[in-house]
Amino acid sequence: DVLQIPAYLSQQTSLALAVGTAGKPVNIKKGQFIGPKEMKNSIGKIEHTGNRKIMLTERGSCFGYNSLVVDMRSFPILASFGYPVIFDVTHSVRIYGTPSSESTGGEPQYIPHLARAAVAAGCDGIFIEVHEDPQQAKCDACSMLPISYLEELLKELKEIDEIVRAKRMEE
Repeated sequence: DVLQIPAYLSQQTSLALAVGTAGKPVNIKKGQFIGPKEMKNSIGKIEHTGNRKIMLTERGSCFGYNSLVVDMRSFPILASFGYPVIFDVTHSVRIYGTPSSESTGGEPQYIPHLARAAVAAGCDGIFIEVHEDPQQAKCDACSMLPISYLEELLKELKEIDEIVRAKRMEE
């Protein structure tokens, strides 16, 4: 089991302390409203409980009123804290203010591009929501990848990851 602190609650002290004391692995999703360096505060709250089983998830930053952008510098910054960094590519393509049930509420066509870039930037894992027929999904239909695309994308991401990790070994 992994306990997750949602992005909107990533700076909530009492939640972080309660989750940290559970002793389970903790995934902290970076709020869209904070920069990657500010995640040190959220990490510190979990570490304060003695829990070092932490993962950090990047899911984009606010850009204007309803858009998110993913700053690829976030991945090495988050990695510098010493914990695995995950990229939530599905929620990074959401358009806020538009219900996820509406087809205009997301831009899933950018999932492969952002996932490739994040792996090249050094993330340790990818979170991708998939569905056989995304428009029939009960939640986040507008930002899901059709499952038929998943296998090929994962092969590409693995190839990119192998190149990046080999380069790290040389440094």
